[in-house]
Amino acid sequence: MAKHYVLRMRRDLLEPVEAPVWPAGVTVRTLGPKPDRNDAKAAHSVLESGFWEGGGGAPIFPRWWKALRKDSEFDPALVFLAFEDGQVVGMAQCWTSAFVKDLAVQPRARRRGIGRALMLSTFEAFAKRGAAHVDLKVREENETAFGLYQSLRMRIVSRDAE
Repeated sequence: MAKHYVLRMRRDLLEPVEAPVWPAGVTVRTLGPKPDRNDAKAAHSVLESGFWEGGGGAPIFPRWWKALRKDSEFDPALVFLAFEDGQVVGMAQCWTSAFVKDLAVQPRARRRGIGRALMLSTFEAFAKRGAAHVDLKVREENETAFGLYQSLRMRIVSRDAE
């Protein structure tokens, strides 16, 4: 059986971060301060569609939502939702430790810069909080995500077998 690897990537925040540029008709807001269950369900749906193609998996909504809210690193202000025509088309969920836990964009909304803008929004948020860097993990074979992260000046800091 072939080994699969996960890359830990890092973006230093001591260097300037470009401002996010959103496609026309796309807006962003966070899940906080009082998370709306419908927005959370929509974010979970986007996450499921992203995992379906990216090789991961997400627990069913009630289990995911309960675990997320109970996690000591959860902050609804660090869940970024991209909306188009009133629908969530992208999401980035981060931990307070300056870690991007999940990034997903609906398949129909991809290749328009939404994922990039979400990532830049996370960088801005953590820079404002005084973080020195932002980390994430990505499967080595996920070339699309890896290319995006490299274009954002993220670098590999570790490579571990799954």
